[in-house]
Amino acid sequence: MMFPTHFWRYFVLLWVSALGLLGAAIWLDNHRDLFETQPPARIDNLSEKNLIDKGHQLLSLGNCMACHTDRGQTAGAGGRAFETPFGKVYSSNITPDAQHGLGSWNADDFWRALHHGKSKDGRLLTPVFPYQHTTLISREDSDALFAALKTWAPATKPKSIAKPSETLDWPYGTQVAIAVWRSLFFTPGVYQPNPHQSQEWNRGAYIAQGLGHCAACHSERNEWGAIESVKDFSGGRMPIINWYAPSLTSLKETGFAHQSTQEIVRLLQSGKNNQATTSGPMAEVVQHSTQHWQVEDLLAVATYFKDLAQPERQGTASTPSGKRPQTASSPSAKVLSLGAKIYDDHCVQCHQSQGQGVPDAYPALANNRAVLLNDPTNLVQSVLYGGYPVATALNPRPFGMPPYILTLEDREIAAVLTHLRTQWGNQASEVTPLQVNRIRSLQGP
Repeated sequence: MMFPTHFWRYFVLLWVSALGLLGAAIWLDNHRDLFETQPPARIDNLSEKNLIDKGHQLLSLGNCMACHTDRGQTAGAGGRAFETPFGKVYSSNITPDAQHGLGSWNADDFWRALHHGKSKDGRLLTPVFPYQHTTLISREDSDALFAALKTWAPATKPKSIAKPSETLDWPYGTQVAIAVWRSLFFTPGVYQPNPHQSQEWNRGAYIAQGLGHCAACHSERNEWGAIESVKDFSGGRMPIINWYAPSLTSLKETGFAHQSTQEIVRLLQSGKNNQATTSGPMAEVVQHSTQHWQVEDLLAVATYFKDLAQPERQGTASTPSGKRPQTASSPSAKVLSLGAKIYDDHCVQCHQSQGQGVPDAYPALANNRAVLLNDPTNLVQSVLYGGYPVATALNPRPFGMPPYILTLEDREIAAVLTHLRTQWGNQASEVTPLQVNRIRSLQGP
């Protein structure tokens, strides 16, 4: 086949032009703040003290210090490692240290980081910093946050923090890859109140979608590590740490529709209520964040989630794969016998013979939503590693559970969990030794 003269030259020129236009579009998309008028620093009637106090409340709402503080380091000094499927990212120093932190920043720089996901020097931040959510924060709240951060003690001698380009697998840590990701999955915006809802509902939505970044855990992530929407609370497996964050809208998984707002508030304040006990990553959120929220903010979030979880809006509870849950299988008599024996040996003293538990001490296992989740990951984690519920002002001395990682084999853990899921009226699928083995292996040595 004969090609016209200079065909390949024109072909290459066409592709170079197309790539150039695409690159220009991505650059413009990621640096739109250079061409848009940014809202000015908010000047209102708040005194400096009130502005700082408000900022400290907002820091609590966002659980900011928990992420930006590594163990044994100054609060806000950064350096906490976050494992992702693409490598590690370390949180930054947000203390007012001039050399390593925000000491040379102003309120505009801080707003740009929250709203546009860009550092003071124009560097695009990795999406491990949840700017899909923080972009919704108002300029007023951004200024309050910055005012509060300026009052923290500067971390003048923090440990060295590696850059994402050094710790993420290539090419994910490059500015080009981050820019492409942002163009695909991130659009700056502010929260738009729903005029058909109450002020309290809108306050709850603003917190949950924005600074609270609830969907960062309670939403399934795609292969690029992106969530579908900051409004998606349908549940999902949390990468690397391997916990399943249940759907906040599912009657089966969290049951907010059948709980009062006061019960939801109690769960967020104390880490437990009559329906549930927080564990794993959510227990950390209660410990560092929600137990310190103001009551009006707790009520607002509870109002928002209860409205989303109305029974008439429920579908079949989702699984991490998005498929319908399978019909519970019938485990063998051998598995049930082994599970009953292990339960009698290790569990019955606390959780009682009929799985009724002990009020204010050990949770009931009968009709327990955590026991009945389609995905048994959280159950396996709890048995392997044990632990204590979070200690809070309303639950200062929680009762713990011992770890069984060195005591029980995979088949024994699978058997006792199958026992829990099929007794006392519980109806859930069998847990297999292979499932336990996979969950155990994902935690590493």
